[in-house]
Amino acid sequence: MPSTLPSLLCLGLYLSLRAGAQNQTLSKPLIWAKPSFMVPNGASVFVWCQGTHRAIEYQLHFKGLFTLERPNDPGLTNKVKFSIQPMTSSTAGQYTCFYRTGELWSEPSDPLDLVITGMYDRPTLSVHPGPEVLPGENVTFSCHLETATTTFFLHKEGTASRPWRRVGNSPAAFSMGPVTPAHRGTYRCFGSYNEHMWSFPSEPVTLLVTDSWELHLSTTKKGLRKDLIPWDYTAENLFRVGLGLLVLVALMCLLAHTRLLRKKTKRASSQERRRRYRWQGALDE
Repeated sequence: MPSTLPSLLCLGLYLSLRAGAQNQTLSKPLIWAKPSFMVPNGASVFVWCQGTHRAIEYQLHFKGLFTLERPNDPGLTNKVKFSIQPMTSSTAGQYTCFYRTGELWSEPSDPLDLVITGMYDRPTLSVHPGPEVLPGENVTFSCHLETATTTFFLHKEGTASRPWRRVGNSPAAFSMGPVTPAHRGTYRCFGSYNEHMWSFPSEPVTLLVTDSWELHLSTTKKGLRKDLIPWDYTAENLFRVGLGLLVLVALMCLLAHTRLLRKKTKRASSQERRRRYRWQGALDE
């Protein structure tokens, strides 16, 4: 009995540690795409998965399939990248990733939606009442696509947030307001027949949210530029006329100087001939 008790204690400790290990869960990794989750047709993209420094293996899952990556320097890095190239309609969709430490696998990451762009015609984007507004005003972006579609997306460049989505007939209206300086930026819109296959992006539209003084200054500058345009033409014409007059005066002065030189030369020549005649007459006498 005394020898059995330590054995039972060791067995209990082993079973409790094993049960604890089985119940242990790893935090879910982070997942993102570089340079963007919106990838032009035929381009390449990297999907990054970040776990912990103890991770020894990563998996990227897509449509029931997965691929493996191991960190180049285990213990020194906590992320790996998966290359997807070229981007096609068959590689667009929702991705998740996992990582493993020992025998344990982490929870799945949040889903990453990779979108392929350039699949349909280019829409047009406009903003009402205009690209320059005051804080507190309301604005509406309108996205129009000739090709029949009922799904549209509006994206603000330079942000990692998901685009605004609208379902309805073209043009799609994206209303914002009351706006603040945080709404400043460049916007593009897309049309779509599929959540992961979008059209070409529209031409960019830049929204400026300015206070009344900035708006007045901007309007004044525009007015000055408009006023200066005819003044620039007038000044240029006056300069040309003045330059022409200077050239004409210079030519007249040159001509007068030439005539004066000719008269002086003739006068000197005539005086010289008279002097010679006088000298010759004196010798003859």
